[in-house]
Amino acid sequence: MSNYRIDFAREILGVPFTVGSVGIQRARDPERALRAAELRFARQHGIGDWRERADRAVIAEGGRT
Repeated sequence: MSNYRIDFAREILGVPFTVGSVGIQRARDPERALRAAELRFARQHGIGDWRERADRAVIAEGGRT
């Protein structure tokens, strides 16, 4: 199990602006970490889907330890 950090960004005129980050303490693989982060981000912001606040979610460089 590894640690991951997922960054959520909104693109404005083609430039991504980070609107939030979520740390996942334990996940079997990056795909599971990404899914868990998407759900957590939506809950934190009180929305049904993370895409209401962000255009993309990516595992941050160096986020895995």
